[in-house]
Amino acid sequence: MTGSPHTHQTDVMRAVTFTEFGGPDVLAVAERPMPEVPAGHVRVRVHAAAVHPLDVVARAGRLGPMVPPGPTYVLGVDAAGTVDAIGDGVSGFDLGQAVVAMSNWPETKVGTQAEFVVLPAAFLAPAPAGVTPAAAATLPLNAHTAAQALRILGLRAGDRIAVTGAAGAIGGFAVQLARHQGLRVVAVAAPEDEPYLTGLGATFVARGDHPAYAVRKAAPGGEVDGLLDAASLGSSVIGAVRDGGSFVAVTPPNAPAAERGVRVGLVQARADGAELAELAGLVESGRLDLRVARTFPFERVAEAHTMLAKGGFRGGVVLVADFASSRGADTGDRRS
Repeated sequence: MTGSPHTHQTDVMRAVTFTEFGGPDVLAVAERPMPEVPAGHVRVRVHAAAVHPLDVVARAGRLGPMVPPGPTYVLGVDAAGTVDAIGDGVSGFDLGQAVVAMSNWPETKVGTQAEFVVLPAAFLAPAPAGVTPAAAATLPLNAHTAAQALRILGLRAGDRIAVTGAAGAIGGFAVQLARHQGLRVVAVAAPEDEPYLTGLGATFVARGDHPAYAVRKAAPGGEVDGLLDAASLGSSVIGAVRDGGSFVAVTPPNAPAAERGVRVGLVQARADGAELAELAGLVESGRLDLRVARTFPFERVAEAHTMLAKGGFRGGVVLVADFASSRGADTGDRRS
């Protein structure tokens, strides 16, 4: 790191790590080297980081060759925090500014569940005003997934879309974004989610054993133009899509075979600061809800993993950092 030295008076930080695969008990908050800030990057002091199913399957060793055994991994995809240091060539961000960001973790293994994270500036966006860091941390991965899935579907205003898992983390964003784009939404979810989804302007369908039939019955004309399968129902629901329509899966094993000219795609969210800024703007304008189910301090990350594995909740599970209390105030120029 070049330029003025940072004022943390330490070369280490704390982070959520694991060094072997297993249950939640393999997780630990441990010291890791303080990340330097190369050109084009920003270091963020993390205030909150969401916990996702990706973290659970990575920790359990279910990502195969993408996460080989042996190294020490730092978990985390989403972060909300403040700009701590700015690399050469970066403009548009200021020290101390509140930001949100996503890490392309399966590729880079740069985890956000840490005291600090360094990411390309192109992955960051100003945090939505008026929300807590915990709420802001629920935005990046799931909203990116929903927005990018809608682009793959390629629907136009007035078209009808079905969303499975419509009250879940991805599905809830998808319903709201689809309505914002002028789509007519059929939302498939549990019966207790009906008030929430009808309140978003969707036609509600209770999940059951025959989802394709239920969606067709609810949709005027008996079919939908596209379907976002956030619940990973796969082949059991593709029959709801009209001939020549489109279908997007969120998990590769549950992508059904194409049929009747239906295009089948897979969304794998990518960090995109410009898109994230637009999503944050929708939060600020009240057109996109952020839902937090529960927060945990980083030291209780094992409890967060246990809760996520059990399911049965709505909203994000978020780790909230209290690292700052142990460091003292930071001052001075930290532009690299």
